[in-house]
Amino acid sequence: MIGIGLLVIRIVIGLSFVGHGAQKLFGWFGGHGLKGTGGWFDSIGMKPGITMALFAGLSELIGGAFFALGLLTPFAGILIVLTMLVAIFKVHGANGYWATQNGYEYNLAILAVAIGVALTGAGPYSLDSFLF
Repeated sequence: MIGIGLLVIRIVIGLSFVGHGAQKLFGWFGGHGLKGTGGWFDSIGMKPGITMALFAGLSELIGGAFFALGLLTPFAGILIVLTMLVAIFKVHGANGYWATQNGYEYNLAILAVAIGVALTGAGPYSLDSFLF
């Protein structure tokens, strides 16, 4: 049952990150694409905005896909953790803890999940289990 639990966690978190990456990179799922996301990054002091949006989008897309598949899970976890740390320090941290005030509650929860799975392993239903 632990393996199924880890699979559910990996798929939900991983595919959510794939979606966020696709928003930034391609404008899918209501996203703004590289140009729009890059402009927003510029406005919050992350320059050059388009380059930073590219890095963020790739980190989310690749990290999310690898996390969902359970492939190189510690690496995938690191990509997700780094993304959440940037979100906390550049966007949400100044707003306090609670998500209802645009705080970092949600980001911290995802960060904890990514660290937990990266440290415990992806479980038996993963490519890591199959390959290594």
